[in-house]
Amino acid sequence: MTNFANFILFLPPILAALTVHEYAHGWAAWKLGDSTAKQMGRLTLNPLAHLDPIGTILLFLVHFGWAKPVPVNPHNLRHPQRDMVWVSLAGPGANVLLALISGLALRFFIEYDLIPAYGPVYLMLSFTVFINLMLAIFNLVPIPPLDGSKVVAGFLPRSLLGAWEEFEKVGWLVLIGVILLGRFTGFSLFDSTIMPISATLYNLFTGGAPALF
Repeated sequence: MTNFANFILFLPPILAALTVHEYAHGWAAWKLGDSTAKQMGRLTLNPLAHLDPIGTILLFLVHFGWAKPVPVNPHNLRHPQRDMVWVSLAGPGANVLLALISGLALRFFIEYDLIPAYGPVYLMLSFTVFINLMLAIFNLVPIPPLDGSKVVAGFLPRSLLGAWEEFEKVGWLVLIGVILLGRFTGFSLFDSTIMPISATLYNLFTGGAPALF
């Protein structure tokens, strides 16, 4: 397939993954007492409300990007430290759920021969499973500003929260350093951890359907 055809096929799964992820954060925060995202019009499944222009472009160019984070005010949550754990897990959790639904749909279509093997629908569903799993696992890495760092903060004793908040200010530099380390040393966080976990779950959800991307 041409690069343009691939772009058309893979754009909807990427937009869906980013949108569902951010919407889930906002929805969880709303249910736990913080309506900031709702008031700012971010509690929506409209992809345009969640896209970060630079992050989206980079996602296609270098396969690493981001969406516009949903605003959450922890002080509005009923139990800020504990509830932020659930808010943070909601994004990756929504991605895993979407991956599971797409994987089961792909298995159903294949089993009953409802779609052409390796056709457009096959590729879109397969990629939907893959991109959602990758996004979920990556965001669970406990390095700020990823969701996993906020999960860690939820379990820290109050005596360590100050130090962790200081770490969060430079966490993005650490994350970039980890990514660059893989580029120059061959030890890649993606290849050693994220990809194997994603591949295992992909095979489980799809019944081992080949991924052609």
